[in-house]
Amino acid sequence: MTHVPNLNELTRVSARVGFLSFGGPAAQISLMHKEFVADRSWISEKEFLRALSFCMLLPGPEAMQLATYIGWRLHSIRGGIIAGSLFVLPGACVIFLLAGLYVAYGSVPLVQSAFLGVKATVVVILAQALLRLSQKTLTNSFSWILAGLSFAALFLFAVPFPLIVVTAGCIGALLAKEKTAETVARPKTTSALRIASIGGALWFAPLLLVVLLQIPFLVQIGSFFATLAVVSFGGAYAVLAYMTQEVVSGYGWIATDQMIDALGLAETTPGPLILVTQFVAFLAGFTESGWSSAVLAAGLALWMTFVPCFIWIFLGAPYLEWTASRPRFSGALTGISAAVVGVILNVGLWFAIHVVCDQTLTLAIGPVSALVPDISSIDMAAVTLIGISALLILRFDISVPKSLAIMAMLGASFGLIP
Repeated sequence: MTHVPNLNELTRVSARVGFLSFGGPAAQISLMHKEFVADRSWISEKEFLRALSFCMLLPGPEAMQLATYIGWRLHSIRGGIIAGSLFVLPGACVIFLLAGLYVAYGSVPLVQSAFLGVKATVVVILAQALLRLSQKTLTNSFSWILAGLSFAALFLFAVPFPLIVVTAGCIGALLAKEKTAETVARPKTTSALRIASIGGALWFAPLLLVVLLQIPFLVQIGSFFATLAVVSFGGAYAVLAYMTQEVVSGYGWIATDQMIDALGLAETTPGPLILVTQFVAFLAGFTESGWSSAVLAAGLALWMTFVPCFIWIFLGAPYLEWTASRPRFSGALTGISAAVVGVILNVGLWFAIHVVCDQTLTLAIGPVSALVPDISSIDMAAVTLIGISALLILRFDISVPKSLAIMAMLGASFGLIP
């Protein structure tokens, strides 16, 4: 039997979840299950799993959206805002601090050596995420083929990530089998327009302000991260390929090494990994015109990234039962989930090549273009650190925060060797 907490109880436990949510989505979801289902019975096991499946198929960080859904389920929109905000804010505060320290001290040789250990751990974390997701998602030949095609489209043909998501969804919908399902009545939509209009106005208000103030850099930041929020299916790892391509090669806001450092530092904080967007915007703003621009850019990126997550939940949660009974809709989401595996494989390979090699080569034959490592530039220290990190995480099951701390210290010690 479930128990409905009061608002103070929800706030206290949501804050606890926000401060302890290290280790990525799997660990965060497990923590929420313990706090909200196992320990307190605030929602049932069935409701939790149904909500998790729903959140995994939305754009944006599924763990943050799950926290928002639970808050909404218990105390409507007010509860959703409290639970979702408290899941993000602790990590956002830490990111602000880390980003400031990074731009001040990141070029120190000892710090760079420590980052090598962090980067090596990120490679293993990506491999672990890929393994877990593929086991859950690639359950038939169709899903394997779609994942392979998605990887090839990104790695060999540089097809834009949003196009891959849309195409995979369309293929999944077209090939979905009609089946007899329990008829679920469509919910009333009287409040949907109000939520969409108010939420949309709040979401775009800061972007409109910088447009009116004619600040081109912040307009670019706001527009890009708003777009990213809409296409970020499959979580942070899936969207990193698109994000990296744009912020490094497209806009030239940061360098490749800085992007890898950003992901490594985001792994060390509580909250969703997509907070990497805040870190990237901070670096871009600092490069543009110093500290004030860095803070404004990071705040704008944070707003444009996370506000739509609340909108998706408040709009979609009342339709949860109804959408689950639509075969075409379920097929589209299945197609997107399979494609995400190929996308994460591309991200993992890209990061591994850049961590292990100081230089890379691009092989091009007609429309095919592939990034390959320059064997002569392999960093054996990086290879060694990746091996040690794999043992810690995959063999001895050491938690991500502890592994990152250990590997940062090992990386720093490697830097002290003449």
